[in-house]
Amino acid sequence: MTPVLELHQLAKLQFDEKEEYLFRPITSKVAKGDRIAVVGASGQGKSTLLRILARLERQDEGYMSLGGVRDTDWKPAEWRKKVCYTAQHPVMLPGTVEDNLRTVSRLHSLPFDESAAKEYMSQIGLGDMDWRKEASSLSGGEKQRVALVRSLLLEPEVLLLDEFTASLDPGSREGAEMCVRQWADTRNSAVLLISHDMEQAERMCRTVWFMSGGELLEAADAGRFFAAPETESAKQFLQRSLGEGRAGNV
Repeated sequence: MTPVLELHQLAKLQFDEKEEYLFRPITSKVAKGDRIAVVGASGQGKSTLLRILARLERQDEGYMSLGGVRDTDWKPAEWRKKVCYTAQHPVMLPGTVEDNLRTVSRLHSLPFDESAAKEYMSQIGLGDMDWRKEASSLSGGEKQRVALVRSLLLEPEVLLLDEFTASLDPGSREGAEMCVRQWADTRNSAVLLISHDMEQAERMCRTVWFMSGGELLEAADAGRFFAAPETESAKQFLQRSLGEGRAGNV
């Protein structure tokens, strides 16, 4: 399948030590319909990698291409229409919930799909929310879900999710996961998500990128990765993440 997004020898230096790498080099491809879990211990640069893919940070080495066109030949705003990043702690813009939902339309001169917005809000458990409510007054979990809907309305080719259910209760988490899966399957869009919840990664993704020691150490089918990781680092990571109940199966 033709890749929509390609990573070519991407590398990023540490923020506080310019002679040390946070990660290097990462070469991989993302195709339409891919659902990829980016996993690994804290401090491996997972969030930084997703921000680079969204062109919110710059890589120090290497380049990316989107639709076969190098990142330097794209205007950042046009790139971000197609590759959208949703942060773990999203920022609500000044104004109401509706103002935030309409942000994508205003920034990118797109029509606002009110019916889709209502459907997504319902799917994630916010169907009864008053859109006139000030966005700044929302709880952390409500902000995460409104930010998710805001991203879905852009209809990107690649959706980047950074711990997108971290602040949600189990019921809300299930609704958000189902909403993303249905949205991606309907549009054949790619999803890359960071999660420290390995059970969520198993549920949602078909591929795993495992980052360790400053490298993309494994890029594997999710079923194979969780059943029989190839590297000792991945085995130890899964034993810590999945707990003793499943440690013997890894």
